[in-house]
Amino acid sequence: MDLAAIGPLRDAGIRALKLHQFVYQRSGGRVGHHLFGIANLLLYTVGAKTGRPRASALSYARDGDSYVVVASMGGAPRSPGWYHNLRARPDVEIQIGTRRMRAHARPVVRGDADYDRLWELVNRVGRNRYTGYQRHTTRPIPVVVLTPA
Repeated sequence: MDLAAIGPLRDAGIRALKLHQFVYQRSGGRVGHHLFGIANLLLYTVGAKTGRPRASALSYARDGDSYVVVASMGGAPRSPGWYHNLRARPDVEIQIGTRRMRAHARPVVRGDADYDRLWELVNRVGRNRYTGYQRHTTRPIPVVVLTPA
């Protein structure tokens, strides 16, 4: 692939994901729960610095009654803003389709007893893309368990 094409392709991908999130939110969850056959939720956090409400559309896996997401940011060198927000304020809201509920967020990092199991679970559901993202960064990518309140 021509390296000059990576920037525009990445930008197009980001625009598509923002459009997906916009449609998911504006439709009240009636459209957007699944994207390319992968289930997505909306995570609502409060900005750690700004105090403003934030929303992020994220793919997820189920682990019992909980939902598991990955703070990958596509393998970027730093974690996504939503991860920093929930670390500051772990009581969040999630929306699964049309159902919105309060939840508690628990980051799980390498070395935690559940990390390997949860990583494999969410990576499998995500069609192994998180393994590819991990190759692009030196930071260990955390997973987050979202447990409905």
